Amino acid sequence: MTIVKWNVRAGAYYDSVVLMQLQRGLLGLPGVVDAGVVMATQANRDLLAANDLLPENIPANADDLLIVVKARDDSSATEAIGKVDELLARRKSSTVSEDFRPRSLSSAVKQLPEANWVLISVPGRYAAGVAREALELGKHVFLYSDNVSLEDEIALKKSAREKGLLVMGPDCGTAIINGIGLGFANRVRRGNIGVIGASGTGTQAVTAQIHNLGAGISHAIGTGGRDLKSEVGAITAQQALDVLARDPETKVITLISKPPSPEVATQLISTSLSTGKPVVIYFIGYPPPARKIGNLSFAISLSEAAEIAVRQVSVSGKWLSVNSRKGYVRGIFSGGTLAYETLLGLQASLSPIYSNGPITANQNLKNPLKSEAHSIIDLGDEFFMVGRLHPMIDNDLRIRRMKQEAADSEVGMILFDVVLGEGSHLDPTGELVPAIREIQASRKDIEFIAMVIGTDEDPQNIQSQIDQLMQAGVAVFRTAAEAVEYISLKFSQQKSDQFPPVNLEQLKQPLAGINVGLESFYGSLISQGAQAVHVEWRPPAGGNERLANLLAKMRK
Repeated sequence: MTIVKWNVRAGAYYDSVVLMQLQRGLLGLPGVVDAGVVMATQANRDLLAANDLLPENIPANADDLLIVVKARDDSSATEAIGKVDELLARRKSSTVSEDFRPRSLSSAVKQLPEANWVLISVPGRYAAGVAREALELGKHVFLYSDNVSLEDEIALKKSAREKGLLVMGPDCGTAIINGIGLGFANRVRRGNIGVIGASGTGTQAVTAQIHNLGAGISHAIGTGGRDLKSEVGAITAQQALDVLARDPETKVITLISKPPSPEVATQLISTSLSTGKPVVIYFIGYPPPARKIGNLSFAISLSEAAEIAVRQVSVSGKWLSVNSRKGYVRGIFSGGTLAYETLLGLQASLSPIYSNGPITANQNLKNPLKSEAHSIIDLGDEFFMVGRLHPMIDNDLRIRRMKQEAADSEVGMILFDVVLGEGSHLDPTGELVPAIREIQASRKDIEFIAMVIGTDEDPQNIQSQIDQLMQAGVAVFRTAAEAVEYISLKFSQQKSDQFPPVNLEQLKQPLAGINVGLESFYGSLISQGAQAVHVEWRPPAGGNERLANLLAKMRK
């Protein structure tokens, strides 16, 4: 038979590390069989109940500290409960001491004005409020706390972006800024590979492997797991791409994430193309469009992402460079497989994109006779073939479609294939080039791209076909992969000046931080040689939400 005793401490707040240490201390006492030390939230009550540690009718609120002890007899249980204060005092005396620990973020800023970072690991329902205060004080935020609402995350990141500040998180487990690890970070050497991670353990795996391969990290910027969701729109990841692209010490950028939303993946790939630096991308669960496009390399594992990044350190400026272009791409194909491969490649960097041969349902072109946004059209599809010769033989339909697309002022590029060989038109460019010149006479801003498929032994004389196209100002490629790379670079997103950039010099200064929450994060900063202040944080109004809201209104 066992005895269960409990103790409730109203409004008493301790971080999760303290609670864990207190629970372990109780479990080490004579006669104690089991113990639970938690904030009395409903979820924690349910966990205690599942372990047969929740007596009935305990009068505790979510912001109260609940201590439960199961012991072999009544005296052991009573003695264990009586030692709680002693265990807490012993734990406090063993931690790093300070002459003065501020009780508010504003006081901490006065104590360490050079701090540019605030680390936040308080309970989720309070974390957004602390983060807002940090942003108002002009500080970057490392937001470890989870259970922050999506609405709060979006609002915090938009506010930070307007101020040129970073919000890494919520639920950001790992970052490395100027050689100092935040949260759960490995000790790695300094180097010239920058990492952007929407996955904490993924960031650790990549940075550790880069170190093990002999290279090093300039900065590793965490974003939090939800940053690459469509609702958030990769605000932090975009800021990170920009600041690492501007950092002369960062030679290669590695971007890793758990499955992003497709539209955000497209946005980030497009932005990465415009960084001017090698970028290694590994989106877990997202099919890479190619192994390499311009300055981008796509990895298929965390370890490979690290390996490619290390190899790319010595590679600079060896990718295709082109001037950017605005408007839409309209692809007009005679070959269905070529159209499909082109769509597969372009969907990674162009959005929205449609086709009469879609890869995903949301790419389906409602009316094959009328293009929308970026469109890839297979004119060899059976929809167009009723009573008509195949477009590899008859160019009439393709020429008509070219003129139709060029009449749309929003179209900036027309892409088409020229497939040579037996059975094909004996001089396809002889018909296509005059139509192209006619369009160019009225649309000097439109660009034509041709994908020529054939050999030097084909009856059409492939060199003559290529020469005719090039003389008309058409950019000619011999493979779909080459054309996709060129177009992707053409339409890559350039940096927007709508918001102030993150201050690169602040990232390069010796890190000084203010820690609000888990004291172990403060100890980690100190052990790495960083300047830090730990805030003795307590929930507003002792955790009484009604009183806290009243006090907040009175301050306004």
